[in-house]
Amino acid sequence: MAARNVEAAAKCKETTIKDCPNATVDVMELDVSSLESVKNFANEYISIGLPLNILIANAGIMAPPFSLSKYGIERHLHLTNLLLDTMKNTAKKCGQEGMIVLVSSEVHRLTYKGGIMFEKLNDEKCYNSFYAYGQSKIANILHAKELTRRLKEEGADITVNALHRGVIATSLSRHSSCMSVCLYGLFKHLQKNIPQGASTTCYLALNPKVKGVSGEYFADNNVAKPSGHAKDAKLAKKLWECGMELTKSK
Repeated sequence: MAARNVEAAAKCKETTIKDCPNATVDVMELDVSSLESVKNFANEYISIGLPLNILIANAGIMAPPFSLSKYGIERHLHLTNLLLDTMKNTAKKCGQEGMIVLVSSEVHRLTYKGGIMFEKLNDEKCYNSFYAYGQSKIANILHAKELTRRLKEEGADITVNALHRGVIATSLSRHSSCMSVCLYGLFKHLQKNIPQGASTTCYLALNPKVKGVSGEYFADNNVAKPSGHAKDAKLAKKLWECGMELTKSK
């Protein structure tokens, strides 16, 4: 269990073991907004020599204020790429399909014009917390599609899918009082509880019905139709190349 808040993750570990005494849970620190933290986590995991069959990526943050990492990157995740060889090797040795699950959102429909604002990714003057959040979520879907294409070309036995969890009663909207009012006030009765909100994530990671399904966007345990920009193969390729340039030799 990788988390930026180790204390909160430790409490989650306790709850998990209480509900499932036979579970083995290890907590490791990981701050996906820091490329150093991502690299250190990946290196430590690889050095342990454990297999990796399922990777679930969930940033757990929504519409934050503008901020830049020490490398001048607003937010970027390249953990998947650092662990990809481990996943490929695990799939080969175990003969079992690997699965990468990226938590996106229906908010991917609310983003900057063109889907991704490549020319001004780190421009504070153009920053809008809600559009930036939507941009990060459409990036999850595009990442799933482009990585799927590349893995299929290699013949790697790994699937990659993105999903919308639904509106859940958590502290996700803590950076926006307006969003909190909407989620916890106006839409209170439409919220999912935490087990319901985790359902689609678990479905993609564990259900045999999705074996071989890759590059899709899911909601409520079913394939859903994303926005037009989220289906744009050229945009997905451009995003991949941009991501590789931003994170190279980091």
